[in-house]
Amino acid sequence: MRKRIGVLVVSIIILIIGYTYLNQSHRDIENEPAIFEMNSKEIASSFTANTSEAEAKYINLTVELTGHVTELNSNSITLDDKVFCQFTNPIENEIDEHSQIKIKGRVIGYDDLLEQVKLDQCTINKN
Repeated sequence: MRKRIGVLVVSIIILIIGYTYLNQSHRDIENEPAIFEMNSKEIASSFTANTSEAEAKYINLTVELTGHVTELNSNSITLDDKVFCQFTNPIENEIDEHSQIKIKGRVIGYDDLLEQVKLDQCTINKN
C-alpha cells in the first residue's frame, strides 16, 4: 500500500512539473530590450568568420539590426542579402525596397547554403 501511494505521489509531482514546463509564458520579443545593436553586415560577417562562435554569442538573443531592404514579402524582409527576418504578422508598413530600416528580432540560426542569418518574431522599429 505504501509503495502505491509513493508511486502516486511521484507521478503527480512529475505531471505538475511537466505541465508547468510545457505551459511557460512565451517571450515578447517586441517589448524586450535588444542585447546587441548593429548593422546587418556586421552580424553576417561574424557568422561567416566563425559560425560556432557567433552561434554561441547570438542564438536566441534579441538583436536590433539596421540595413537596406533587398527583398520584401508579406511576412518577411531580407536585409542586404545577408539577414532574413521572419515576421509573426503580415507587414503593414509601406516599405520600399532599398530603403534603410531598423528591425528587432530573435536570432534563430545561420543558413550556410544561403549564407544568411535567420531572425524570427521580428518587428520594425520606427526611429
